[in-house]
Amino acid sequence: MTTNPTPVGTVTHVTHAGADTDGTRRRVLELVATEGPVTAGDLARTLRLTSAAVRRHLACLEQDGTIAVHETAPAARQARRGRPARRYVVSTAGQAELGGEDVELATQAMRYLRRTAGDAAVAEFAAERNDAVVRRYAPRLTGADPHERAAQLADLLAADGYAASVRPVAGPQIPTVQLCQGHCPVQHAAEDFPELCEAEADAFARLLGTHVQRLATLAGGAHACVTNVPLAPPTPAGRSRGTQEGTR
Repeated sequence: MTTNPTPVGTVTHVTHAGADTDGTRRRVLELVATEGPVTAGDLARTLRLTSAAVRRHLACLEQDGTIAVHETAPAARQARRGRPARRYVVSTAGQAELGGEDVELATQAMRYLRRTAGDAAVAEFAAERNDAVVRRYAPRLTGADPHERAAQLADLLAADGYAASVRPVAGPQIPTVQLCQGHCPVQHAAEDFPELCEAEADAFARLLGTHVQRLATLAGGAHACVTNVPLAPPTPAGRSRGTQEGTR
């Protein structure tokens, strides 16, 4: 079932801690997926609610097991003064709550494909699936540089349920951004078939016109799929392994 999220900036009212009469808690879960690791204060500013109201929703989501506190590295914790704010990410149960394709059926079909036609057939299926994504997205990526195109790609992915965002990266000599996906509709299938993740990264490279590097995936146990995007001059996007789309 598809749930229409509450628009960002809408002030809502919750009757008691156990109720979600207006969908605010669902919106909190979606924002944790998109922005996580994220604090209650960050969520409150985005939703224009009090921190206390947001914490009540976070407490219920944490109790339900749909979100969890993100554990930072010891060195990062020591570098901060005072008590660090709790930062939340979506749990595996929360990913299931956000919904997706009929993953069990898809996984069974891919297992059958691997058993009857071999690994090459699975890789070809994954590539063909992402070829379709490239054909659909490429005409809508009109940005003149990888940063703008990455932001446009994140918007398209978010509209398709991937809770995507673009985040700057500080430090590297080559300017870089990270394309983050807080939800993946085929996460559980990708746990058994990493070819899906590999084909998706290839599709991103073609769409953005630059080499990308996949740093982490939900299927691999991370709290988000993270792809490094160097901000280099773009090359023609929308090509399928050396062949322009539409020429097949």
